[in-house]
Amino acid sequence: MERELRLMKGNEAVAEAAIRAGADGYFGYPITPQSEIIEYLMEADPYRRTGMVVLQAESELAAINMVYGGAGCGKKVMTTSSSPGISLMQEGLSYIAGAELPCLIVNVARGGPGLGTIQPSQSDYFQSVKGGGHGDYHLIVLAPASVQEMADFVELGFDLAFKYRNPAMILSDGAIGQMMEKVWLGPQKERSKTSPEWATTGKLPGRRRNIITSLELDPNRQEVFNLKLVDKYNEIRRNEVRYEEFRCDDADYLLVAYGTSARVCQKSVELAREQGLRVGLLRPVTLFPFPYDPINNLAGKAKLILTVEMSAGQMVEDVKLAVNGKAPVHYYGRIGGIIPTPDEVVENLKKIITEL
Repeated sequence: MERELRLMKGNEAVAEAAIRAGADGYFGYPITPQSEIIEYLMEADPYRRTGMVVLQAESELAAINMVYGGAGCGKKVMTTSSSPGISLMQEGLSYIAGAELPCLIVNVARGGPGLGTIQPSQSDYFQSVKGGGHGDYHLIVLAPASVQEMADFVELGFDLAFKYRNPAMILSDGAIGQMMEKVWLGPQKERSKTSPEWATTGKLPGRRRNIITSLELDPNRQEVFNLKLVDKYNEIRRNEVRYEEFRCDDADYLLVAYGTSARVCQKSVELAREQGLRVGLLRPVTLFPFPYDPINNLAGKAKLILTVEMSAGQMVEDVKLAVNGKAPVHYYGRIGGIIPTPDEVVENLKKIITEL
């Protein structure tokens, strides 16, 4: 199957990209607004195309533990859900991170807390970037802003997960999951016929037994392991920061936004410049690792920085850490499933400027 141009929903693009990336297994449970992923996979019948297993689990808890098992065998496995479902998976995600296993998780986020709303939201930032489950761990977190990136980040997420033996997450939202855009899909890749040396696929003569676990009862050895994780996360911070700048070269005012909010802010930049305000946008593509240094460098030239989020203000805390006092940092957002408009962002920025 060659490279192909299609019109697809973001959710559908994730599903097709997973098949084409050579994924071995998908284990999930339906929840709005990401149910099209499992629906597409069931209809596409990837087992006939590549041998990929698609299984609807009895719950999100079952799904994440199936992922744990598949990852422990060295397989390219994934799950998808939306905010309340991802909350149910947190124990399993902590176990997977503690066992240093690669896998891919997709969160098509909706509003909360609790059952909240089925409308799009970015209020899972803390949960995704700061750990979510117990213990000192991080997920690699990618934040798509288009249907194309929903597709592209599937293969990228798998690649990073296996490179660092660490779970990776695509943190999207209901707007990108449901919107339709043109998307280029890559050629079909074969599923891997080999297993990593650490995989639990049965002990062979001449090698030590492989054991997958996150349990260590000796505190001294646990500390050594935790320090190993710290070293790994620092390596990820050094090597995998991804971001985009839009009209930042001469910007007096800087917007920082990711995902759907970044799409809104790109239009806000154009509207603001039509009104004589030199505004730029920095879009974090990776939320972990976060682009602290690029934001810090731009902060030295900016009169103020405005973070725009579909939450009550979560990423703004990382932006403040990045800026480190070089410029005032403000927040604007809509919550409860409402998407801010470009005009709202510009008007809020103008109000802040007049109050300086």
